[in-house]
Amino acid sequence: MADCIPYRKTNYFSDLICDYLEEKKSLTPFYHRFSKFENFKEQLLEKEKSYPNKNRRVLVDALEKQYKNFEISKITQQNISLLSKKNTFTVTTGHQLNLFTGPLYFLYKIVSAINLAKQLKAEYPNYHFVPVYWMASEDHDFEEINFFNFKEEKIQWKNDASGAVGELSNKGLDAVFADFSEKMNASENAEYLRELFKNAYLKHKNLAEATFFIANELFGKYGLVCLDANKRELKKLFVPQIKNELAKQTAFEKTQETIDSFGKLRYKIQVNPREINLFYLSEGIRERIIKKENKYFVNETELEFSETEILKLAENEPEKFSPNVVMRPLYQECILPNLCYIGGGGELAYWFELKAYFEAENIPFPILLLRNSALLVSEKQQKKLDKLDIPIENLFLEQSELLTRHTNTISKINIDFFPQKKYLEEQFKALYELAKETDKSFLGAVAAQEKKQTNGLAHMEKRLLKAQKRKLKTELERLMNLQDQLFPNQSLQERHDNFSTFYLEYGEQLIPKLLEELKPLGREFKIISL
Repeated sequence: MADCIPYRKTNYFSDLICDYLEEKKSLTPFYHRFSKFENFKEQLLEKEKSYPNKNRRVLVDALEKQYKNFEISKITQQNISLLSKKNTFTVTTGHQLNLFTGPLYFLYKIVSAINLAKQLKAEYPNYHFVPVYWMASEDHDFEEINFFNFKEEKIQWKNDASGAVGELSNKGLDAVFADFSEKMNASENAEYLRELFKNAYLKHKNLAEATFFIANELFGKYGLVCLDANKRELKKLFVPQIKNELAKQTAFEKTQETIDSFGKLRYKIQVNPREINLFYLSEGIRERIIKKENKYFVNETELEFSETEILKLAENEPEKFSPNVVMRPLYQECILPNLCYIGGGGELAYWFELKAYFEAENIPFPILLLRNSALLVSEKQQKKLDKLDIPIENLFLEQSELLTRHTNTISKINIDFFPQKKYLEEQFKALYELAKETDKSFLGAVAAQEKKQTNGLAHMEKRLLKAQKRKLKTELERLMNLQDQLFPNQSLQERHDNFSTFYLEYGEQLIPKLLEELKPLGREFKIISL
């Protein structure tokens, strides 16, 4: 069984994202083309004209080097080769290098990219479309990625880390493996997860290689191409944009203009640009570049450069420059023949700030697509839902509201005092009229009495509801436990649980089921019964 809920009704998605999905006109200045099939033809024609053939050669060479030490499926090898052709384009998603993939939506992002590439091929058979997973190997926030949630346990890697996370040594992950391994049973699926973790982290030198291995192992058979863009040859393609940023600070100027317009629509600003949106990258170091009085400094170091020196450094050693969240999307679109970026709500929110910056750099702005979202419901959980006779969309409510609504539904007595409140309201209307006709000084007394009785009625209603909740405690606890399972910590399952929790039960059926059920251009939240 699969069902859908509009994103707005889940109460877990921002007005910005819901307005985008509903194609509100107020948002059209902030994106190029909306994510629907008919818009991809214009997008690919525009990208075809702007994307240099030399970039294709560099990209294919870089990918072949990256895959040199990894097993590669026939379809992924074909996709890499196709990227040398002018009629081949990518659809891209990206993610941090979370330990063992992190939250479940890692899978949803990649499934969205694979399915979109497949559907675009069916729609435009004269072109080729390659799904790409962009590895955020240059990020440096270790605390965001050093754990994953397995069932009700937090599996954590404790390490003193600095610099780009992709270059972090996997030292110490043997202890994490032992902890994770111990928490699993002896099933065939558990053994696969043990081998996957061990082969990824204990047989590769750093976090980038380990994550590359896992993504390739899970999705290589579907043609996914993994890309670690922290490579000298790829950054050489980005030198003009790096130099522009250092000399002219274009990103700050253009993004700030957009933010000013965005703020007037009362949307939350996702990221704020810096005057220079580049980091200096070296072994163990990823620090901001700051400009002061015509000098360039690397934060928290003694490094400093004149403008001539830093521009020469960009020309000769571009690998020492790392784009931040504002410039990373531009880097991606420079080195890939990309049509569409697939991301979560927070990611799309900052992409909306960047269109004017892309225009200033003369790079086509990609189509933005919200990744698929889903709630996975086991057969056992579905039976509990059926027994409780509750629509699954009610589980998206805050727990207090869910319990109140269910109490009102199953209670044998009427807890809702709406008729009594309505009757009271009518009675006081008559009293107000009477006071006006006799002595207006009584109006205050009537208002005070109305407030007293209305409050008294509300208090009685709350007491009755509380009493009924006590009486129905057993059923309400079953409902509460079910919601806690499906919405851990009152958050979406996909933002908390790791895929291993589900793989342990469903094994190799899990990913094909997601590929079957998730539709990349669908605009609704999916409920999937496994």
